[in-house]
Amino acid sequence: MKVATIRTQEGTRAAVLKAGYLMPLSFKDVGAWLEAGSPAWTEHVAGQPVAVDDAALAPLVPRPGKIVCVGLNYRDHILEMGRPIPEYPTLFAKFADSLVGANDDIILPPGSGSVDWEAELAVVVGRTVARADRPTAAAAIAGFTAANDVSARDYQRRTTEWLQGKTFDSTTPLGPFLVTADEVGPEPELEINCSVDGVQKQHSHTSELVFGPIDLVSYISSITTLRPGDVILTGTPGGVGDGRDPKEFLRPGSVLRTSIALVGETENLCVNRAAAPADSTETRNIHVH
Repeated sequence: MKVATIRTQEGTRAAVLKAGYLMPLSFKDVGAWLEAGSPAWTEHVAGQPVAVDDAALAPLVPRPGKIVCVGLNYRDHILEMGRPIPEYPTLFAKFADSLVGANDDIILPPGSGSVDWEAELAVVVGRTVARADRPTAAAAIAGFTAANDVSARDYQRRTTEWLQGKTFDSTTPLGPFLVTADEVGPEPELEINCSVDGVQKQHSHTSELVFGPIDLVSYISSITTLRPGDVILTGTPGGVGDGRDPKEFLRPGSVLRTSIALVGETENLCVNRAAAPADSTETRNIHVH
C-alpha cells in the first residue's frame, strides 16, 4: 500500500493511492494515521479522489516527533569521504521545520556557498519501541519513503558536530509516499538515484548500507524511544558534490530529483529565500514509479 499526505482546502489529509488517485482519509496526515494504529483505510475515506498529478503533496509526515539521521552508512560514500567503516551508526538530528513536500521548492540556506545533495531511503516508524531486539525492530517499521538530506557543507564543518549544516528550514524533501513494509519487507533492496538538472549524480542500491533499517531501529531505540511517525534517514550513497573533484553544489534554479524504486520520486526546484515565502504550497507534477 502507498499512503501520502496531501494539502486540501480543509488542511492536510492522509490519502491512500489507488489506481492513479489519492483517496483522502479522515486523518490529518500519515503520522496521525500511524498513531491511530494504521487502521483499514476503507473505513476512513473522507473526501473525493484526487488525481495524483493534481495533488499538492505535503511532507509525508509533516511534524514527526523525531527525525534521526545516519551519516557515513553507504560503503561507497564512506570511501569517497576517506573515512573508515564505522563500528556504530553515526547519528545526528533534523527538526520538522527542515521538511518540504515531494515537489515543494527547496530554500537554499542563506549564506552558504556549498549546498550539497544526499539522496536517502527514509524509514518511517509505525509503533512505539524502546530497546528493541531485531524482531521487534522489524515489526516496528511501518514502511519507507524517499528523502534528500540537503546539507550546507560549510556550516556542517564549522564544528565537529554536524547539526547546523543539516537542518536549515525548508531544505529536506520527504515523500511522496509511504510504501508499507508488507509490500517490500523491513529491509528492501531498492535502487536509489539522485540527479541535478537531469544529470545523474548518485546511483546505488540499499543493499550497500552498512547498518540496515532493522539494525538502525534497534540501535536508535536503545537510546531514545521511537514512536509512530518518527523518521530515520538511513544515509546517502557515493556521488555527493562535496566528494567530487572539482566539488559541485546546488545553485538557485537547480532541479534536484531523488528517486527510489517502488517508492517514487521527489523533484524540487532550488531557490533563494526571497524567491519563495516559507508558507508556499506551490507544487509541480510528479511521476510515480
